[in-house]
Amino acid sequence: MRLFLLPISTRRTLIYAQRLNVTTTSQQSWLDKGTTRAAKLWAGWEKKESGWQRKIVDYGNKALKRIPYEEWGLKSIPPLSARRKEEELSGEERVEVQFPSSLISEEKVLDVLRTLGTERKSLHKQRMIYCFIGMPISAPFALVPIIPNLPFFYLVFRAWSHWRALSGSKHIEFLLDKQLIAPKPSKILDMLYSSGQRPFDAGSISSSTDPNLDAPTDTMVLHESDGKRIGTTLEMPELEIELDRAVWQVEKALEADKELRQEKADLQEANSNPREKK
Repeated sequence: MRLFLLPISTRRTLIYAQRLNVTTTSQQSWLDKGTTRAAKLWAGWEKKESGWQRKIVDYGNKALKRIPYEEWGLKSIPPLSARRKEEELSGEERVEVQFPSSLISEEKVLDVLRTLGTERKSLHKQRMIYCFIGMPISAPFALVPIIPNLPFFYLVFRAWSHWRALSGSKHIEFLLDKQLIAPKPSKILDMLYSSGQRPFDAGSISSSTDPNLDAPTDTMVLHESDGKRIGTTLEMPELEIELDRAVWQVEKALEADKELRQEKADLQEANSNPREKK
């Protein structure tokens, strides 16, 4: 496994894991096999031009796009099974973390990694429990003929998604606690990020920006067209989707944050002016 720290803006980044040794179908767990089968089914529905399957895919893709990119990043990190733990502890090489040194200093990589790996841990645990609670409630919808029980399957997917993100978070914690992380500056990433506007604010990494008016402005360092370029250069085509989703979400968040700042500024200006006497 190789980890990547990919800044999206000056205060937000995507963590992504590249699996170096992919297991064969016979070595996959039942969960991995089920995930693969569901992906093939979804891909088949995407090929349909019309019908209820096509509508489900269209609405589903919109919903998937809104799942936080931080969650997708943690899901890319494989769960820490007993076999994987033994292999990592007995391995001679540590897990490599590549990052653009022009945006993230090597001294801050471990802190960045710990923040990104743990800040959403309690959130995923809580929401996974909520999904489990909602499953029995949505189960009676299965009595509706023809149409599948979409609420139930959605809760199943979200429970699995939160579990995978939580597992990825625990894996990161394990690697950090056992000092199995090896930061490695990447010249390729530096080249790809050469158009970045500002240094990455590693001390302010968070899933959400501070709405305080005095907080430093968050600025995009990636844009919509960069995902394909980075994925192609790194020979990781699947990374394009993750980066495009992250860029879209961060841009939306920055727009909302800008509007909030403007509203606060207008409100302060209005309150600072003396009221006109009637």
